[in-house]
Amino acid sequence: MTFRLLLSLGLTTLLAARAEPEERERHTWALGIERTDASGRITSQTAAGPLVFSKTATDGAVTSGFRPCWVQTKDPRGELRTGLGLYPLFTYRAEAETYAWSLFELIKRSGRKAGAPAPQSLLESGEAFDVWPFWFSRRAPDPADSYRALFPVAGTVKSRLGYDRFALTLFPLYVESEKRGATTTSTPWPFVRTTRGTAHGFALWPLFGWQERPDESHRAFYLWPLGYNHTQQPAADAPAGTAPARQIGALPFYTRATAPGFVNEDFLWPFFGYTARTAPWRYHETRYFWPFLVQGHGDDRLVNRWGPFYTHSVIKGTDKTWIAWPFFRQARWTTGDIAQTKTQFLYVFYWSLEQRSATQPNLAPASVRHVWPLFSTWDNGAGRRQTLALSPFEVFFPGNTKIREVWSPLFALYRYDQRTPGHARHSLLWDLITWENRPSAAPTTATAATLAPAAPAREERLALGRGLLGLRRPAGERAWRLFWLDFPANPASVSLASVR
Repeated sequence: MTFRLLLSLGLTTLLAARAEPEERERHTWALGIERTDASGRITSQTAAGPLVFSKTATDGAVTSGFRPCWVQTKDPRGELRTGLGLYPLFTYRAEAETYAWSLFELIKRSGRKAGAPAPQSLLESGEAFDVWPFWFSRRAPDPADSYRALFPVAGTVKSRLGYDRFALTLFPLYVESEKRGATTTSTPWPFVRTTRGTAHGFALWPLFGWQERPDESHRAFYLWPLGYNHTQQPAADAPAGTAPARQIGALPFYTRATAPGFVNEDFLWPFFGYTARTAPWRYHETRYFWPFLVQGHGDDRLVNRWGPFYTHSVIKGTDKTWIAWPFFRQARWTTGDIAQTKTQFLYVFYWSLEQRSATQPNLAPASVRHVWPLFSTWDNGAGRRQTLALSPFEVFFPGNTKIREVWSPLFALYRYDQRTPGHARHSLLWDLITWENRPSAAPTTATAATLAPAAPAREERLALGRGLLGLRRPAGERAWRLFWLDFPANPASVSLASVR
């Protein structure tokens, strides 16, 4: 079982579900469904199909909401931890001492909760508020770490946008940026630039420019981006006599990059060229009409590309094959003792991932498959299987639990859940119609005295409205019986959102 517990598909939760006490449920489809565990504790409640819901995790956290308008999670103490409003339009998250919210990642605010103890680091201090791309602000206990900027009028931003400090006045008339002790002033940006401090340089863009960090690097361009000449000195811990790395180019005619044990040249860039590497590994590649024809081989990689008809590459243990790009793609690799195979047709219309034990190949594989947007299936290789239809989001957001919680249930017209072989449940139209069969404690078998087939060794049930009207075939019988207004405490299925 160690192999299956290591699977990275999220199917490990299926294995854990097998050891959980069997849940019970009380339901009428019109009024709602209530599930309880063996101790009688309510674990989930739903109403109005997938719209209104509440469920309790094993740690006591409660997730509830009205899909897709609002979904929230509270910790066992009742404090709000996450909130999703028409996700991804609005998101809120909170820790014990901090909070953050965003409106489509364009308007964002973060800070410390009222009454929270003093922060342990500068990263945890202060309050930030952004309205991208117009307003950036941070208020910190140390004024040196605070900033405000109203783009394009004036202001300063610190430790943002890839710079240690970025200041502007009537952008683009005046811009000042600082990085690693070098300050570059643009008047106006990006045409006239002067650099001073730990580096010095000047640029009249796009005609020419240069910047030099003594004993580290020299960079120059001419008629940007057509001509360039860059030199990077070896690191301080490099062996004595190590040659610097250089890049020169006169686009589109010729480019050359060199470093210790490495040469790359392009002619009529980027169509023709080659790469020759001898250290730290050996590799040689030749390119004709790049990216269509590429041939490469080396210590840990192989490239054989005849695009767009056929491509095969093996790079650091990952074996990839393209046929009639972008129609078919397959990749194989091994992580630890798990051998994985991913197959795609037109990227997302068919997508599958299969995982097998690399050390015990006879074990059943685990897999997930998507046929977009019709359905998705999951199989943990230990008898637990699930199907979801329709499934328009899973292939695009395989690891996004927020999408799975807010949007996926709204499109789940059909669900199939097999806990173990012989114990399966079908649900149509958000549990309006259900069909479940499960093993009987005392299965019956056919005898030699009759030619009639053996009666099923499991109970089967087909219900409308979760018990308003339906058919039942008890274990050991071959005849179906009509029932109405029968809402028994049947074993509840586990939602797909909880097991993936």
